Amino acid sequence: MLPVPSLLGCLVAGLLSWHVTLAQDLTPRAYVITPTGSNAVILTYANSEGSVTLPGGVPITDARSNVNVFAASYYRGLDFFGRSANLTITVPYGFGDFKGTVFDVPDEQRRSGSLDPVIRAAVNLMGGAAMTPVEMAKWHQSVLLGASLTIVPPTGQYDPTRAINWGSNRWAFKPELGYSERWGDLLLDAYAGGWFFTENSEFFSHNRYFPGTNTRTQRPVGAIEGHLSYDVKPRLWISLDANYWQGGQISLNGVQNPTTEQANSRVGVSASVPITRHQALKASFSDGAFARYGGNYKTISVAWQYSWLDAPASHR
Repeated sequence: MLPVPSLLGCLVAGLLSWHVTLAQDLTPRAYVITPTGSNAVILTYANSEGSVTLPGGVPITDARSNVNVFAASYYRGLDFFGRSANLTITVPYGFGDFKGTVFDVPDEQRRSGSLDPVIRAAVNLMGGAAMTPVEMAKWHQSVLLGASLTIVPPTGQYDPTRAINWGSNRWAFKPELGYSERWGDLLLDAYAGGWFFTENSEFFSHNRYFPGTNTRTQRPVGAIEGHLSYDVKPRLWISLDANYWQGGQISLNGVQNPTTEQANSRVGVSASVPITRHQALKASFSDGAFARYGGNYKTISVAWQYSWLDAPASHR
């Protein structure tokens, strides 16, 4: 049997990278297009606090965590063979506290460090050709269909001898299809995709509890997401958000644990408020609707965005 701190660490470690990379993902207007040559820098702070739902029979009660994540993102609007496209790169850093009672003994751990970065590339498939800012000023959205690929490379802080890490020591990929349709001031968004993971070949290994090497794998996770937003006025909007994901059973050294399958949902609200011509503030709140396994968190996030367009090309 593992000592108390190691048992808490191993269980929370299985939830940590999940929580910060995909379970909390509620992003309205992700497939709304922008002009070619548009740029944005986004600085985001998010706090997630709540309980951790663990499978029956696990000797841990009152498991909770409080996680803070700061992230810097860069967005770029592109022309991809005549279709509107964009690329977003996000670099996050986090710190958090993890608490629980194991075999009636309270335990607490604190971690801080860099998370795995997130790279997302998206392209419009129908309804949105690549346009200059002048062309887009005359364009009105109807139905948009798009596709994206999110990649999470394993470059975050990771020590295989420790149970809790901010990095995941594995690659993650999420292909997704997105739909967006506008009726006047109302906008409906719906996405469907799936997360796929490579193997973590050194999970809680080379230490006094496990001198050898542990391998950890996770089955794919299917995810759907929906948003209904309303434009109060240009650049000022509010959105109702919801998602659902299922799957992700975890295996340790080839032995699958069926009680680790996710079947969770979140609901929330988001808003964007313009400050100046180039700046905007975005805020969101979400809470767990239900959680079969994993973190059941209340999440609050605030983001500052500065956007600009490329300078017009000079003509000689």
